[in-house]
Amino acid sequence: MAALAITIAVSACGSNGGGPAASAGAAGGSPGRITAVGAENQYANVIAQIGGRYVSVTAIMNNPNTDPHSFEASPSVATAVAAAKLIVQNGAGYDSFMNKIESASPSRSRRVIDVQTLLGLPAFTRNPHLWYEPTTMPKVAAAIVRDLSALAPAHARYFDANGRRFDATLQPWLHAIASFKRLHARTPVAVTEPVADYLLQAAGANVLTPWVLQADIMDGVDPAPQDVTLEDNLFKQHRVKVFLYNRQVTNTVTESFLKLATQNHIPVVGVYETMPPGYSYGAWMLAETRALSEAVTAHRSTEGL
Repeated sequence: MAALAITIAVSACGSNGGGPAASAGAAGGSPGRITAVGAENQYANVIAQIGGRYVSVTAIMNNPNTDPHSFEASPSVATAVAAAKLIVQNGAGYDSFMNKIESASPSRSRRVIDVQTLLGLPAFTRNPHLWYEPTTMPKVAAAIVRDLSALAPAHARYFDANGRRFDATLQPWLHAIASFKRLHARTPVAVTEPVADYLLQAAGANVLTPWVLQADIMDGVDPAPQDVTLEDNLFKQHRVKVFLYNRQVTNTVTESFLKLATQNHIPVVGVYETMPPGYSYGAWMLAETRALSEAVTAHRSTEGL
């Protein structure tokens, strides 16, 4: 199908970016393989792990150095989506551009896994960073196994085995979360926005940053002065032990928080919305959790992976 001339700007909260669609496995459209798309590269990575040699995967949002909330879909993205037999997208308003592209290139044979819908979450889900919730990806993986098996029944056992292997790769991360919760429950932390909040909640940490401030930064709204002051005081009064800083959405407000945390010797952990290069999904989540643990136990900052 010819490329569709679609440029869709998602609700902005920082600089534009995202880059062109990039491969997260074999190149899309390889003969004899199921073409698949992950709207975010973490989902594309899971598809690639489960689909293996029978699936060609394209990741749409894949740049860890840009703000994914302001991603602009290009004609190459529209082409990749139009060709896909399987799509995994986050939902929760995070990648709504996918729905528009899919509607512009309808296909009865295409299978779409919307993670928000898969998890049974309400239409308004205030924190869209669903991949940081430890229970999310096993459910996504099971849905991928199901849909790939329907698309290629002859390889169903292969997909099922890879799904089990994928679940096994998450065990070190789950053990790290359990260990942190056992040893450091109620650790007070500050954040810029709710990127890793699901992980922090699972680990038993206590997020002291008010939700309204997190939401304002996430949505690109100037936070109220009183909320900024409250966050400032978390650092000045040493009320938190760790500051989790979203490296992909930065502005003068978040930079001022980073400066205050550093000045007051609060360890900083950089978190990402898009999976950094060189990681699988499980390895990425484990690295973030270990960085959190090292910030508490060794007072060590990990500003970037």
